[in-house]
Amino acid sequence: MNQTAGSSRRTFLGALTAASYGRVLGANERIQIGFIGCGLIGLRHIADFKKLPEAALAAVCDVYRPRVENAQAQCGSSPKAYGDFRKLLEDKDIDAVVISTPDHWHALQTIMACAAGKDVYVEKPLSLFVKEGRWMVTAARRYKRVVQVGTQGRSASHCAEAAELIRSGSLGKVHTVRVGGFRNVMPGFGNPPDSDPPPDLDYDLWLGPAPRRPYNPNRALYNFRWFWDYSGGQMTNLGAHDLDWAFLLLGVKAPLAVASSGGRFALQDNGETPDTQDAVFEFPGFTALVSWREASGGRRQGGGTELFGTNGSMVIGRGGYEVIPDMNIPAQRQIPAWSLPPGHPTALDAAPTPRTQARKFQAPDPEPTLAHAQNFLDCIKSRKAPNADVEDGHRVTTACHLANLSLRVGRKLRWDAEKEEIIGDKEAAAQLVRPYRRPWDEVLRSFRL
Repeated sequence: MNQTAGSSRRTFLGALTAASYGRVLGANERIQIGFIGCGLIGLRHIADFKKLPEAALAAVCDVYRPRVENAQAQCGSSPKAYGDFRKLLEDKDIDAVVISTPDHWHALQTIMACAAGKDVYVEKPLSLFVKEGRWMVTAARRYKRVVQVGTQGRSASHCAEAAELIRSGSLGKVHTVRVGGFRNVMPGFGNPPDSDPPPDLDYDLWLGPAPRRPYNPNRALYNFRWFWDYSGGQMTNLGAHDLDWAFLLLGVKAPLAVASSGGRFALQDNGETPDTQDAVFEFPGFTALVSWREASGGRRQGGGTELFGTNGSMVIGRGGYEVIPDMNIPAQRQIPAWSLPPGHPTALDAAPTPRTQARKFQAPDPEPTLAHAQNFLDCIKSRKAPNADVEDGHRVTTACHLANLSLRVGRKLRWDAEKEEIIGDKEAAAQLVRPYRRPWDEVLRSFRL
């Protein structure tokens, strides 16, 4: 690092130290919110927080200037504008930040925000690789910050009711969870050549801790999700939402083992993450089957997470849930009469009965993003843990990362949840952490996580 960069870094870290004490909010004081990342989901968060009287939309930040200007217009409150998130974090008037940047920025921006005394709402997936998630939990606890993860389903109005149904035995013994999403985006996102970045984009800051690569239109802004440098494809994107239901409703902390296979088999573009992926997660007492398809709509376009028990099944998503009873049919009634040997007991004539009660609930708001934002504000004032605490986000994101690691090394992985280590596979274990690009590696090391 050159002398100027080193001096800038020391000045910034000094500002973080001074700011980390934060200020105490009054009971009726509006919470000053800064938005880091103003693309698709960032604008959704602006729209939600704009509806909440306790929130003041105080600042917006993005490395792409047109997005900054658009976000300012959407706020309608003349927020401060920043092109560098570090300047926003140095602003002592900001109480909390909403981070909607690409996945490879989530960890470092969250850690730096916590150190600067800001509470954090960070989008899912929580991290780019497993070790980042633990660093984020450590930072949140060290600096005593509220960190809400953008798994908004945890703020859905039907969560508690669905969990109680499962606890009370409505489904019987839950033995299988099934998650999947199927769409057809053939032929893909194209294969544009590398080029110079747009003049209004700070591409070096967009890359941040990720490896230095030539600019490509598919790598930056939205399609970053299909490149390993910045994301984990649909497994960490949609998987962080849908698999989270199993963690929440069944009270699990981690899988025992994960096996995944697939590849980019159909899409004709320069993306890297799978367009076809299947994974089996082994949990204590049940398995979870997760499938993603990017080149086959088929008959199933998604539709929530399905939990199968000995009495019936439940389909649940952010928009509601439905319990579908299994019928109590004696085993002998399910054997065709013509296949029974002479003298075998005949089937009972009693009509089958449902093993559990059918139920259905449709949420008034199918997207609980507003409720999730409200929960974040409530917890900033109460200092209680939010609905989707950083530890919760770390657990489900770790499972998704393990599936991707299994796919990439080509074998099943066993997981020690207490030590957060892969058992007996040094090659896979080495991928639980990735190096940061300079100078961001030095910034990370300064926090001693």
